[in-house]
This record gives sequence, C-alpha cells and structure tokens, in this order.
Amino acid sequence: MGSAKIRNMEEFAELSGVSRPTLSKYFNDPASVRATTRSRIEAALERFDYRPNMYAINQNRRLTKNIGIVVPYLADPFFAEIARTIETRCIDAGFSPYLFSSHGRQDLENGILDTLRSMKPAGVLLAPLGRSSDRKVVERFCRDVPTVLFDSNIEGVGDVFVGSDNPQFTSLMVEYLCRTGEPPAFFEMKTPPNPNARKRRSGYLAAMEKQGHAPTILEAEGEGWALEEIGRREGIRLLETRRFKTGSILCSNDRLAIGLLSACYHLNLRVGITEGCDLRVAGLDGHPFSSFTSPPLTTVSHDYEAISERSVETLFHMIENGGSVSKRTEKLFEGKLLMRASA
Repeated sequence: MGSAKIRNMEEFAELSGVSRPTLSKYFNDPASVRATTRSRIEAALERFDYRPNMYAINQNRRLTKNIGIVVPYLADPFFAEIARTIETRCIDAGFSPYLFSSHGRQDLENGILDTLRSMKPAGVLLAPLGRSSDRKVVERFCRDVPTVLFDSNIEGVGDVFVGSDNPQFTSLMVEYLCRTGEPPAFFEMKTPPNPNARKRRSGYLAAMEKQGHAPTILEAEGEGWALEEIGRREGIRLLETRRFKTGSILCSNDRLAIGLLSACYHLNLRVGITEGCDLRVAGLDGHPFSSFTSPPLTTVSHDYEAISERSVETLFHMIENGGSVSKRTEKLFEGKLLMRASA
C-alpha cells in the first residue's frame, strides 16, 4: 500500500498510468475493460491507498449514459473534426454520444437544449453560437445539466470553458509574416458567424502595434457560414479595386483564406514565397484541408486533441462530482504555426 492518501481519481489516474475515462468505465462495469487493463487497475488499487467514492459512482449510475455534443455548424471542418475526437473519447469511456448542430440559428440552439434536457443526459459538451445565443437559455441549461462550454465562450456562463487562445494565434502569425516579408493586411468578415473572429482582430491590432506597423483591416461583406464563397467573391472585389496595399494578407480563418486563394487564381495572381509570386496568403485554424490547397496554406492550427481531451475529461470530472466544479475555470490552448508554401 502507498504511504500517501490519494484524494481523488485524477491522482489515481496519474499514479496508475490509466486514463480517467478508462477508470470511470472500470468502476461502472469492471468487465467492460480489457482483462489486461483490469488487472493493471486492480494491481494499482492494491498498491496505492485509494478507494473510489462508491456512493458518488452509484449516484452517477442512475443517470443515462447519454452525452450531448452541440456545435454551431457541423459542416465546418473544424467542428466536424473536434466532434469526431470528442465522440470517440465518450464511446471509449462507455457513454453514448448524441451529436447536434444548431446551423447558426438561435431558435435551433434553444430547441436542441430543450431536447437534451428531456433526454436527461449525464452531461453535455456545448459549443454555443456565442453572441447569437440566448444567454438566459444557455445559462439556465448550464445550471441544470453538467455542461462544458468549448470553442465559443459566453463570459460568466457555465462552470467550465475550454478553447483556443485566439489572440495568440494572430500574434504568432503576424510576428512570422513581419519577420519574413511585408507586414500583413487583415482580411475578415464584416459580420462573422463565430465570436472568436473579434478576438483575432484584437490580436492582430495588438501584434501590429508591437511590431511597429500600421494595421490595415479589410472587411468582406456577407453573412453566414459560406465562408469560402464569401472569401472568393469579396477577394476578387478587393483585389480588383487594389484595396490590398501590401503583398501579405492574413485571413481571419482558413476557410476565408481558401476563398481568397480561389480569387487569386481567378485573377491570375500567383500566391507563394518563391520568386515571381504576387502575394503571400495565410490563415488561422489548421483547417483539415489546408495542406491540400494550391499552394498549401500557411496557418496556425488548433490543438484539436488537447481541446477535445480536456473538454471530455473535465465533463467526466463534473459527472463524478455531482455535476459541478468548485469554481468557474477557463482553459485556453495555444496554436501551432504551420509554415507552408502560401506564405
């Protein structure tokens, strides 16, 4: 037996080398994990001074095994990718994930939350619309159902938020573009569908000031999630009217950048870093298709694995502890620069 008392499942997971989802699955039903894993857990239980809170576990067994996953627009590859990783982690832990998309509409988001409430889920992972959400509806839902918000934060709502450090994304890219060529103009939507766009704009302004350059922001007209179409149409308009006064363009997201690459092709403008190129184009997000554009898109990528893992692990912790945490927490993950041929 270990000499120190283990206080909770997080400590036991760290010492035993077995993930918390697997431990949760074992304590709910030991036969549900592989025999080798079961032996490893049981050996660790004997070695360390830890016994799980069986009352809390039995209470949780009264819940359904359903986990709700809500995203604002499933056709967006970012949300499709992160939903895929979250689903897999939930399934591996013995839960049944149910995936919903609000399609950018407040009424649908409200209806989904009502549906989930009737399903009595063990917990919910919610990427809200953000500014377009009905704050009171989301706030009430988070009070009633164990919920982790991810991607889009609603300040002060819910116990937990997990997402990306969007200002860091922009700062990282601005520093790289200024170091390797002309300072970038910032190409964004006038009415973005995702609230993170404004944080990226603020990050761009701060980064340009830090680098000692005057910022240039150009806005694309249009609303909704057809970002590639808007990027192409507005890119053609702005390029034809010579609104870009620099050879470097940083797009607010990769989908807008993909549309801009199409606009450049339409206008016979060569994009890249080699001699004879007319423009450098960069994006933000690490879009799953960004490495397959022509040329491959330079971008800053989300840490998809870390965001999904933290979101799911935190929700399981809430479920095991009666649906709440001791205090509201926010966890932001930094992005990774992917240098490719477009910039």
